[in-house]
Amino acid sequence: MHLYEVRNRTVVVVDILRATSCMVTAFAHGVESITPVANLDECRSMKTKGFVISGERDGKKVEGFDKGNSPFEYLGDQVKGLKIAFTTTNGTQAIEKSKEAKEVIIGSFLNLTTVAKYLLLGENNALIVCAGWKGRVNLEDTLFAGALVEKLKEYLGPDCDAPLAAQHLYNLAKNDMVSFLNASSHVRRLNKLNIHDDIKFCVTPDQYKVLPKLKNGVLLV
Repeated sequence: MHLYEVRNRTVVVVDILRATSCMVTAFAHGVESITPVANLDECRSMKTKGFVISGERDGKKVEGFDKGNSPFEYLGDQVKGLKIAFTTTNGTQAIEKSKEAKEVIIGSFLNLTTVAKYLLLGENNALIVCAGWKGRVNLEDTLFAGALVEKLKEYLGPDCDAPLAAQHLYNLAKNDMVSFLNASSHVRRLNKLNIHDDIKFCVTPDQYKVLPKLKNGVLLV
């Protein structure tokens, strides 16, 4: 992040497996707000303020939390009207590091076209912030970045080679992203936790049209 100026940009934060996929799913099913929290203890303390506390560390639901980090926990009427405090290993850290941006929006394959249209109609330069894994590159977030670059290639140009690399990877993977990701580090990590259905769900494009935006530290639609 320190290599990029964000103050004049729309930052798209993406954590495909699984934080931003959960956030988009939750808003599509009527959540009132999501407060992203980088610190675990801070998130835990928000239980006393009427929040549903949610999240994970190292892929596992935090002990004592109401919900974990599977999009299937945020489906249906069970989440309608909830105020959620959310902390994850990577996604909420990426949001925290992006807070100085002109605006921050949440991206996932689930709302891919909605994100692309928003950037196309907006006036700001865009920066896609891939949450990765503890500061390291991961494949699934890179594929999303490539998908977004592919959608916008006729309209927005890359200002370095990273978007081009992501675009090429996406075009290699797009016909079967689940298989393409089989050997990736986080898919292997999730498989060891017996988490399989989340992966296919999280790489399915355009299930929802919601666009969460960060406003005064809170995600809203």
